[in-house]
Formats: sequence, C-alpha cells, structure tokens
Amino acid sequence: MNDLLMSEITSDSKSVLQKVLLIERIIFSITDETKSNNVLNNIVEQCQLALEEFDEPLEKAERMINELYVEHLLLEPKRDFWPLFAFKIEDALAYTMVSPVLKVILIRYIIEQCGFDTDIVFVPEKAMIRISCDDLYAIIFDPITGESLNWQELAIRLDEQDGDPNQQELHLINDDDLFFNYLTALKNALIKEKNFDKALVCVDILLALRPNDPFERRDRGFLLHQLDCFKVAYDDYRFFVEQCPKDPAAQLLKVQLDKINIFDAVLH
Repeated sequence: MNDLLMSEITSDSKSVLQKVLLIERIIFSITDETKSNNVLNNIVEQCQLALEEFDEPLEKAERMINELYVEHLLLEPKRDFWPLFAFKIEDALAYTMVSPVLKVILIRYIIEQCGFDTDIVFVPEKAMIRISCDDLYAIIFDPITGESLNWQELAIRLDEQDGDPNQQELHLINDDDLFFNYLTALKNALIKEKNFDKALVCVDILLALRPNDPFERRDRGFLLHQLDCFKVAYDDYRFFVEQCPKDPAAQLLKVQLDKINIFDAVLH
C-alpha cells in the first residue's frame, strides 16, 4: 500500500468526508472534487436559508431534518443491497439513493455546516445521528428514514441490551470507525458487482488500518483467489481458519483447504 496514500488516510487533520473524497479518487478515478463539493454546498445553503426564520434551537433542528428528508428527498426505504453509485457522493445525491454509512457522513456534515453540534451514536442495531439543541434537548434520528426516537423508544432500545439497565448508555461511533465502516460497505458493494481488483484495493487499505483482521484476511483471500493469485489466497484462508476456528465459514474453508495440495495448485 502506498505510504503517501496511507499517511493521508490516517491523518488526524483530515475529516471523514475528506477521506471519502480521497477514496473516490482512488476507486472511481474521480480527479475533480468540485462537483461533489458543489452539490453538498448547495444543500447546505438551502438548509441555512430554511432555518433563518427560526430562533429556538429545537425548532431549528426539527426544521433541519424536515428540509433534508422531505425537501431534498433523502427519505428512502430500507434496502438489502445498495448499488455502487450509492457510494459516490455526486451520483448518490443526484439519484437520492445514498448508502447508509455515506448518508451518515453527509448528513452530519450538512447539519454541522448549519451550526449544530452533532455526534454519531449506536442505538441497538444501527448508527443514528444525535443533534444537541441545547443543554436540555437533543434529537436522535435514523439517518436512513429521518425518523426521530422519543425518549420512551430510546429507553426500550437500551433495555434490550445486555447488562445492568441502570448503567446503559449510548456509545459514540468515532470518525475512524465511521470511515472503516464506509470502506467495508464499499468493498462489499464492489464484490457484489464482481469488481474484484477495486475491492482488493479497499481490503488492502482496511488491512493497513487494522493489520491481521481475520475477516479482512478472509476477504482478501477470496479476492486473490478470484484474481488467480492462489498461493497468497491460500495463506489468507489458512490464517482465517486458525484465528476463527468456530466460525461456520472457517469450518467450511478448513475442509476445502485440507483437500488441496498447495504446490499442485500453484503449478497447475
């Protein structure tokens, strides 16, 4: 992996959005970020105008969400599969079909540009955005549907977690994890569309960020196998099997690997 590229990706001075734009250049060969920035800034400007008539923070936050999900049509149903264009900022916004992790990144950016304090919190089973209106009020909403949780719904979600109910709290999702999740989702979309060489680039970056992650090693093995690099694929598969022996995929792989003579596989 290119050292200069990784220094940019791991730089604390770069925001998650800037890192996504960097990945767009690498994966989608987008050399001009102007269009993506213009689309985003246009939404920011329209949201800022829509908020001018409101003074109360809670009202402004509610209007902000309405502007994004109703006026800009960012309300969309849950999907089992997100097409590749849903991971590209300009195309995703143009077709109003934005993959979940990218949507979290973009929505948070827009909201923060409009003057709100936000963070990403994990509410059991999904990441949500929290807008801090003031010292008393906050809104937590689903970035896919735009639907907010009331306190009763939040309490029910937290009660479903393991542990002492009196000590349950929301866990913050930091920028490193957010970017890692975006890159993982993009890798999966590329694999789904059989774009194995670009998916391999994603895996290499993921492994540079978290060396020897067994699941990324498994995925790299699969991609290398598809690209006829079986010797390295074999090593990655074996690593996964040794690190995660109880995983159902590892048990299946072990049976397959035990039947393979690696030297014959390389020679033939």
